[in-house]
Formats: sequence, structure tokens, C-alpha cells
Amino acid sequence: MGYDAEVHATAGEKVRFTGVQVLVSDDAECIDRVLRGDIDRFSELITRYQPHVLKIVQGHVPADRAAEVAHDVFVRAFAGLSQYAGQVPFEHWLSRLSVRACYDFWRAHRRTDVPVSGLTDDQVGWLDRALAAESSQQFRDQADRRDSLEVLEWALAQLSPEHRLVLTLVSLEGRSVREAAELLGWTVVNVKVRCYRGRQALRTIFLREWERQQHDRPS
Repeated sequence: MGYDAEVHATAGEKVRFTGVQVLVSDDAECIDRVLRGDIDRFSELITRYQPHVLKIVQGHVPADRAAEVAHDVFVRAFAGLSQYAGQVPFEHWLSRLSVRACYDFWRAHRRTDVPVSGLTDDQVGWLDRALAAESSQQFRDQADRRDSLEVLEWALAQLSPEHRLVLTLVSLEGRSVREAAELLGWTVVNVKVRCYRGRQALRTIFLREWERQQHDRPS
């Protein structure tokens, strides 16, 4: 038995799944019907939670791959539906699957050769402020700046999938360590350690690029 929800989207467009039906039941009834063999009812869950899954995925993977990863989340949900025990809301269970699908994406697509491109003066200035940030809130304030987006994405691409994901969840999205641990399926201690090491790695990347920029500037 299988379910393949076809996704239609281009970068920036809303994902559409074929075969979607009108919502007529709550989660528990719908899940029960699917598990008893009425697999077409799974489309109701797709309709209900498509925006939620896509919002998570778009925050962690490139825009042109979001539809692909969102599709993967629902395929995983269908395949593992019998393992859903109902101890947490179905939406929360899907959140975990979404975050882990993003983690698997970066494990499979990690860039091993990230090009170093020259940064503008504004971006170098942002590096100065980011390196001086002493708290997660200050880091998020700096990350909200428009001139930070390109350099931040460039730096995140050089991190391990674990460090990239935990920093995005905790330092950029502002989730608690406990919430990140639950979404990732890690211990709280593991999240704290990886968050600390990830921030140190990010600072090292920033500092190395800042020093390169200073060296390349005419005296």
C-alpha cells in the first residue's frame, strides 16, 4: 500500500497536491479510516496541514526545493502513520517529520565546496556586528538586516547539517532549546552542545572572511 501526493509548484508559488478532497472529518477519524484501508482519506490531512508543513520547510531549505521536501514529509507521514500513537497533536507530529526531512535534505545535499565571494562594505560591517553579538536575541536582530541575508546563507552552507539546523531553530527562529530538542528528537543537552559549537563554528567562518576582507583591502 502506498500514497504518492503529486506536488505542483515553482519557486515562490504555493504547493498544490493533486487529489485533494474537502475536509469532512477530524484527525483521529481520518487517520483511523486511512489505517483501515481508505487511503484516499489521507488527502484530507494533506489539505489541512499543507500550509503548516510548507511554512516549516521553506524556513530551512532553498525555495526551489521546498515543494520536493514538503512532498517527502507527507510521503513519510503516510508510510509511518501506523506509528502515530496520538500522544501529541498530529500537527506536532508532522512538525517533527518536517524538521527531520529538512535535516536529511542537508545531509544529502551539503555543499562541500562553498565559493568565497567578495562581500560589500555593508556586509563586512554586518560581520563586525554579528561577531560582537553576545546573545541569541542580538544575533537574531542582526540576522533580520537585509544586508545580512546573503552572507548568512553563505556561512550556514558551510556548517554541518546538525549545526545548521539547530542554529536556524534556536538562534534564528527563536525556539526554545527544549522545543528544538523535541522537534529534532535529540536530548536537551545535545541541542545545547550543538548550538554552542555551531555558534562557535559560525563565528570562525565570519572571522575568517572578515580577516580575508581586511587583508585584501588596499592599504
